[in-house]
Parts: sequence; C-alpha cells; structure tokens
Amino acid sequence: MKIVNKMKQSLVTDPNWNRGIELAGKGGRALPSATADYFVDKVPIVGWLPKYNYRWLLNDVIAGLTLGIMLIPQSLAYAKIATMPVQFGLMSSWVPAALYAIMGTTKDLSTGPTSLIGLLTAEVIADLTKDGYSPQQIGSAVAMGMGIYGMILGFLKLGFILDFVSTPVLNGFISAAAIVISLGQVDNLLGENDVRDGTAHIIHDVFTKLPEANGYACAMGFGSIVLLVALEHLGKRWGSKNKIAFYLSITRAFIALLIFTGVSYAVNSKRGPDPDDFLFEVAEMTQTTIYAEVTGPTLFAKAFPRAIAPFVAAALEHVAIARAFAMRNNYTTDASQELCYLGLTNLINSFFHSMGVGGAMSRTAVNSGCKVRSPLSGIVTSAVVLISIYELTGALYWIPKATLAAIVITAVWPLIGHWRTYYNYWRTSFVDFAAAMMAFWLTLFVSSEIGIGTAVAWSIVTCLLRQAFTRITQVGSDSSSDLQRSIDDARGMPASIPDDTRIFKIQESIFFPNAQRTMKQVLDTIQTYHAPTYSNANGPEADRNWSVVGEKRIKKLRKAVGIQDASDLPPIRVVVLDFGRVNHFDVTGNAKLREFVAELRKYAGDRVEVRVVGLKNNVRARLERARPGWKLTDCDSTISDSGSERVGKLEDLKVYRSVSDAVNAIRYSEVEHVMDEKMKSEHQEKV
Repeated sequence: MKIVNKMKQSLVTDPNWNRGIELAGKGGRALPSATADYFVDKVPIVGWLPKYNYRWLLNDVIAGLTLGIMLIPQSLAYAKIATMPVQFGLMSSWVPAALYAIMGTTKDLSTGPTSLIGLLTAEVIADLTKDGYSPQQIGSAVAMGMGIYGMILGFLKLGFILDFVSTPVLNGFISAAAIVISLGQVDNLLGENDVRDGTAHIIHDVFTKLPEANGYACAMGFGSIVLLVALEHLGKRWGSKNKIAFYLSITRAFIALLIFTGVSYAVNSKRGPDPDDFLFEVAEMTQTTIYAEVTGPTLFAKAFPRAIAPFVAAALEHVAIARAFAMRNNYTTDASQELCYLGLTNLINSFFHSMGVGGAMSRTAVNSGCKVRSPLSGIVTSAVVLISIYELTGALYWIPKATLAAIVITAVWPLIGHWRTYYNYWRTSFVDFAAAMMAFWLTLFVSSEIGIGTAVAWSIVTCLLRQAFTRITQVGSDSSSDLQRSIDDARGMPASIPDDTRIFKIQESIFFPNAQRTMKQVLDTIQTYHAPTYSNANGPEADRNWSVVGEKRIKKLRKAVGIQDASDLPPIRVVVLDFGRVNHFDVTGNAKLREFVAELRKYAGDRVEVRVVGLKNNVRARLERARPGWKLTDCDSTISDSGSERVGKLEDLKVYRSVSDAVNAIRYSEVEHVMDEKMKSEHQEKV
C-alpha cells in the first residue's frame, strides 16, 4: 500500500505529467477553433478576395498575359535543361499559376519551371534512364518527391530546417549551377553533336569539335543572343520612361522565339518531313493534349531520395524571392504557407508528366514591374499556357534548339555571383568563404548534390566545433579595467523605459541556423506591442488590402498576449539590441540583420533608431568589414551623433556602453525639435 501511495504522490508531484496534462487540456479546448483557423490559413484567397478592388483587374490581366507570354519560351527552355522533351515544360506550367492564386501569399511571385530545378532534375534523369525509364517519367517522380517534402515541411511548419543552408552556400551553389547550365547549352548553340556531360568534358569537347560547328545553328543562336541582349539594354535604358520599350524588354524571349521560329519554318519546312534534312535542329514538339499518368512505386522509390537536392534548392529560392518582393512592396508573406503551396503544386504536377517547379526571380521581377495587384493574375497566366498547349503546338515544333539555348544562357548568366561577393565573404568570415567555395567548385566539377551537401555539412561541423571549443574571457583584478567596465555597463538597465522603446537581450550568437528566427522574434514582438507608422514612401494603404497575411498574424500575436484593443498601442521609436552574449556573427547574420532593419523601417517609419549595446570586438569587426557594411557610431547617454541628415540611412547603427545609455540617449525626434526651435530663434533674432 505504501508503494501505491508513493506512486500516486510521485505522479501528482511529477512536473512532466502535470505539464503534459495542462498542455493537453489547453490543446483540447483550443482544438476546434485552431483547426478551423489552420485550414482557412491554407487558402489565403478566402481572406483577400472579398477585399478585391475591381480597378485592379486591368493590372492583373496585363501582368497575367505578360507572364504567360514569358512562360512559354522559358518553360520550353528549362525542360530542355532537364533533358526532357520540351513540351513537358509547358505541361509543368499551367497548374502552378492557377493554384498560386488560391494558396499564394504574395502578389508578385511567379512559379513554374526554373533553370536550377531543370539542372538538378537532369542529374537524376541521367542516372535513372539507364533503368529503362523515360525522362518525363523520371521528372514526374522527382516532382512527386519534391511535393511530399514540401507538404511535410509546410503543413507541419518545419521550414526552419532549411535555415541550415547558409547564404554563402546558396550563393556558391547557384553561381556554379548557372555556369553548368550555360555550358550545357553551348553544344546546341553551336550545333555540335556528341558532347559528353560534365564541365571538364564539355569544355574539352566543345573546343575539339569547333570545326564541326553548324554555321546555320550558330547564326540562329548568336542572332538570338544579340536580339535578347539588345532588348534587355533597351529596357534598362528607356523602359522606365517608355511603355513600348518596357514591354519589348520584358517579352524579349517571346519575341526572339517568334522571329527565329518563323525563320526556322521558312527554311526547314520545304526540306522534307525528316528532321535530319533540316539546316539545323529544331525542338520537334509533338504533344497536343494533357494526359495524366501515376508514377510507379518502383521508380518513385528510386527517385524519392534523389529529390532532396531539387527540393532544397527550389524551396530556398522560392521562399527567398517571396520574402524579397514582400519586403520591397510592403506586405507580409508566410514562409510555411509558401512551402505548403510548393509541395501541393509539385504533387499535382507529378500526375501530368511534369518537371518540378518553384519561384522564378526574372518572372517575379517582371510581374512586380507590371504593377500586379493580386495573385489573381495567375488565372490569366494559366489560360495563356493552356491555349499554347492546345493551339500552338504545330508552330512550336519549329523552334530552333539554338534559340532555346540562347534564351537559357541569357536568363541564367545574371545568376553568376560577382567576384566581389566572395571577396567580401573572405573579409567577413573564412568559414563562410570556405563553404561558398566548396559549394561552387564541387557543384561545378563533381555534381550539384555533392556540392551543396558537402558545403552544408562543413557549415554544420564548424558550428558544432565552435560550440565544443567555446572560448572564455577571464575577468579579475589583473584584467583590463576597460573590459571589466564594459561588461558591467552592458548589464546596466535604466530605471524606467519609455513607451516608444523596446529592449532585446540576444541570448545566443547570430549565425546561419538561427539568424532568421532571431530577427523574426524581435520584429514579431515590436509588431505585437507597438502600432505601425507607415510612411508615404510605402504607397497608399489601399494597395496593401489584397494581403491579409500580415494583419492576421499580428492579430494572433496580440490575442496570444491578451491585447484586445490595439488603438492605444504606442509607436516604436527606439530598438535596443543587447549583443552582450553574441560571440559569433556571420554573413547570414549580417544579411538577416539588414533585412530586419529594412522591415522595421517599413513598419515604424524611417526615424526609428536601432541601438546596439555590448558589442564585442570580433563581432564589431565583422559588422564593419561586411559588404554591404554598417556605419557604427560610438555614443553615450547624452549624444546621438544625430544631425537630421543622418535620419533614415539603413546602414546606421548607434553603439552604446550600456542599456541605460542607449535608452536615455536623445532621439531623432528630440534632435529635430531642438533644431526647429533653434531655427525659429535665429529667425526671430533676424526679424
């Protein structure tokens, strides 16, 4: 009996059981409403469609038509990168745009086949075609694997796993992939045959077989490049002033396709039905309808593990583009929802012999440039693609392969990172530089999977080693008095904190695994307890009404802390970041800190100040060496080194000795008030 009583007592006092019972009770009570909210969040169109302004329809139709015209040549070209018959590029493009209108959380993002996904899919196809499968079957299996990975991470909100791919790794990988893609198109550009795979082999074979180059193919390929580059420069120079120049520039791939396909038909159609008699190779597109086929379990089992690299690359690119354009156009995107969409659209696509899809930077930039107002433009884009599948197949048969190669090369060449980027990695962090170099050279000469896998492994291992070999700083009677005073001052808290000020004590180093989440937590707290101050530069608030993601998120955050009435919330004027425990700061941390400051100023206006406390020498050195870098100014409790000309500069960070000094220092608004009073006084004296 005593044993039973002891067991009961143990269960009653056990903190884990009590905590579990408490959480289970809360979860049970919240389950009905939370479930409803969860499923509503998965279809954002339910929130923004009732707010849709009919005046936006013209912009959305124009943007949808423009993207559809862009998508036709790009999808054909990217399918060619994947070594699939080009018609399957179009098959991959009609579902994503329409589904994004329902599930997307940005108005600008354009999804579909991309060069990066094409390259990674081609590597899987090259291995599995040896087992007797067709390229389109393998591409569908890879797309299905990407879809399952995306749905797992998205619906379970596990997207933080992608944070282990740091910014330098991603940049090195993308730069090498762009070079590999370009080199892979040179044989088609020159009309050469029997060029082997692999960077070294391609370079060797292209130059060896140069005398065998097809002059007609060279004329079509280099003519296409000249036209594409000329129209691009036309848009850069006059596109902002002239609408005709703007639309000629953004539809340059379609124009090149139209012109050189016409030339191809004129010179090849009379030479007989046999493609071997043509002057140069053509796309030979023959698909005339959409049909479904389920991927077999054996093929799926082989392709599923190989789909990890395409998914990781697609997810990182997709989410990064969504965040970048959301920040640029002043609205909020939901990364978890974007992964849900990415997973579902790839899963659906996989039933139609399609390659994997994701966000595309070039098309997204064009969509934004067309002043698109909502994701509804995707319906129009899908309609254009469907028309091309059912009505334009006969014309698309005659597309020169050299023209498709030219479209690919001109599209991916800007993705190659500038050498200064890697030099800045070298100056900022050797570990990041080494990771970027591993990703670059291994992707270039071995394979994409080994390149990105090795670089990620390097980053994780160095992270673990840094934690295992933590350095300590000795502070005692024989230590530097300045060091002792700095540490003591960094701990100092002010007697009172103004309503427009928020203090954040960063508890860990800021680097690639946690940089995104750390900065997001800071911004979430500010948006929870402080009212927004939208500046005129952000455009009329009516332009943001299509997006309800940001507003819903802020409401949930405020509801969680019991804020019912947000009308009395104070604005934010000063944000103090206590870096006293930040011992390491890398390139990704720098990028996320800049993104945080930019988003903060979107929310709170240009006069909000970011003040840093307890900055260690090594962290300060990296902040100053980073490119783009920071202008760090040492201040005390009475000086803000202000001057109204410094207001609003993104790179300005004020450095203080203690939290108390940072809180009590004069604000920009106070400086401007003093300056205004001084000017009034001087004016009165003159009068």
